Amino acid sequence: MPPRANARRAVVALGGNAITRPGQEGTVEQDFENLETSLESVVELLERGYEILLTHGNGPQVGNQMIRVELTRGKAPHLPLDVMVADLQGGLGYMIERVLRSKLRRRGLHWGVCCMLAMVEVSATDPALADPTKYVGPFYTEEEAKALAAEHGWIVKRDADRGWRRVVASPDPIGIVESREVRALLDAGTIVISAGGGGIPVARDASGDLVGVEGVVDKDFASAVLALAVGAPELFILTGVDRVMLDYGTPQARPLSIVPVRDARRYLAEGQFPPGSMGPKIEAACRFVEGGGGRVLVTHIDRLREALDGETGTWIVA
Repeated sequence: MPPRANARRAVVALGGNAITRPGQEGTVEQDFENLETSLESVVELLERGYEILLTHGNGPQVGNQMIRVELTRGKAPHLPLDVMVADLQGGLGYMIERVLRSKLRRRGLHWGVCCMLAMVEVSATDPALADPTKYVGPFYTEEEAKALAAEHGWIVKRDADRGWRRVVASPDPIGIVESREVRALLDAGTIVISAGGGGIPVARDASGDLVGVEGVVDKDFASAVLALAVGAPELFILTGVDRVMLDYGTPQARPLSIVPVRDARRYLAEGQFPPGSMGPKIEAACRFVEGGGGRVLVTHIDRLREALDGETGTWIVA
């Protein structure tokens, strides 16, 4: 389908619950079933006149991938983390594209859909590379974790009282290597799926060549960078709550509807949004608006239509 006149461009960042719901095993059958529901809102956006660039999380899936790698240790070549992320970006992108194409066909819509792998560039001198903090993969006993660390050069830490896990760096994204190609596809009227799981982390070596990084990039941070790179004025961060809340989990909890970025920054500084949950989403929203983007919507993955109609959702604005 050719580009549509006056179409609005938006990046839709699907949370990990779009693919694997909390408490599920994460089988392929479950993931396809979940996508049938999750992608309804994407089709509705198309019918409202939007050009769509989809990103997605991969938290549960990368954990399962690391388990598979561990189970085949000594029987198959080891996979570095950047290659695992690339594999998942292609596999999950295929699943999203397949479901989305079927939904469009059933509605008699004929937009092209393309999954495009994306490398996300980080700085080789990012301090996060020297201070890994992101827990990934399965849990081990202390003895198992330290043996694996010695064998593979991992860094392992205790994850609360649940056991020991590997920790990897989570550096900030500074650019999307394929942003020009992604933008060309959008300009041609294609629905694009890209930068899944935060994209494949790469950095420049001394000669300027790209090399893989043993880390993961936050999906919402990468989505904000990609949205700015392709000129999308809106970023939709779809997650597991209807609205952003102040004093979440307390009797004083109250929802937010429209939040100027200066207030969002103040709430972040006050510790209203924990690093392990809403914090990265609000930080990504602030970066997008401060970088020249228009506005950001944070809402539940199944309630995007109601949020666009003003019934729910939280908007971060300039």
